[in-house]
Amino acid sequence: MTTNSLNKMAWSKLIADRPSLFALLFILSCTFIGFFSYLFIPDKSPYANQMHLELATLPPLSKIDFIQIPNNTQSSESFFEYFFKGKKPSYEKIPIASHKELDEGINYIKTGSDLTKNYQGDYTLLNQTFWFGTDRFGRDLLSRMIYGIRVSLAVGLIAVFISLLIGISLGLLAGFYRGRVDNIIMWFVNVIWSIPTLLLVIAITLALGKGFWQVFVAVGLTMWVEVARIVRGQVLAIRELEYIDASKVLAYSSYRIIFKHILPNVIGPVIVISAANFAAAILIEAGLSFLGIGAQPPIPTWGGIIKDHYSYIIMDKAYLAIIPGLAIMSLVLSFMILGNGLRDAFDVRH
Repeated sequence: MTTNSLNKMAWSKLIADRPSLFALLFILSCTFIGFFSYLFIPDKSPYANQMHLELATLPPLSKIDFIQIPNNTQSSESFFEYFFKGKKPSYEKIPIASHKELDEGINYIKTGSDLTKNYQGDYTLLNQTFWFGTDRFGRDLLSRMIYGIRVSLAVGLIAVFISLLIGISLGLLAGFYRGRVDNIIMWFVNVIWSIPTLLLVIAITLALGKGFWQVFVAVGLTMWVEVARIVRGQVLAIRELEYIDASKVLAYSSYRIIFKHILPNVIGPVIVISAANFAAAILIEAGLSFLGIGAQPPIPTWGGIIKDHYSYIIMDKAYLAIIPGLAIMSLVLSFMILGNGLRDAFDVRH
């Protein structure tokens, strides 16, 4: 008879929990779509920022005819830059209300204009469907929503990594050495804990400056206290167990005891708190973007999209703010459900 490891047992319990499994699949799907966003989005310009003011606030499922005319610009972006930021289009994309093809060109009327224009040369006709409509600047809302997934997940990932790096290190030191080291670290933790998270994030953001990378650091530097407290509590309990005493009798170094014998046994609770911190980081990033001190335009963020269109809620264009709001709610809810599932999966009492 073979016995399953604790990791396999936890994974089996997580798979058996349908809401947690659905949340995990949703998060993985969002991660895949966000990472490979430029394979899916219609607007492949840098940061999905191609504007057509004459197409502002189109309703979802709108279909518009375009004529694409080469502009002879040479794109110098590398594949890495294109993959993560996009590239400047090598054509001019013009929305048209009507057109008539000629022997050596095309005759068209631009959307929002009554003037007829003739063009002779190479061109391409395109019919594009705006699945989520357009924002107030005539940008494709679907493209900006998909790019916003990348921003939210990136902030969550880097912020959680920073919080784990600081929180686990300080928690291990405080719990293992106790005494004066514990008192100093816990005093610092309590000081940070007493400051409201959002106010601390705003202060750090203003000190570092507004920008994309500053959000990572600001959010990460405010989320490590929960990790440190949980890790410290786990270490205080584990260090009193028999196998830790045996390690000390065998004259193992403190480094080996901490990282070889104690740290693997606190990973379960750390994973659970990481899922909750991921959700909190997404909410904080959205709040910062809404306040205008997060990632700056033209980088599309869900909070920034809400900021641009919250005034449309009282009009017939409420979907411009509701769609990103539902996206934030869905992703945060998925992380919270996954965190609850992980908590139950790693609970040895069950």
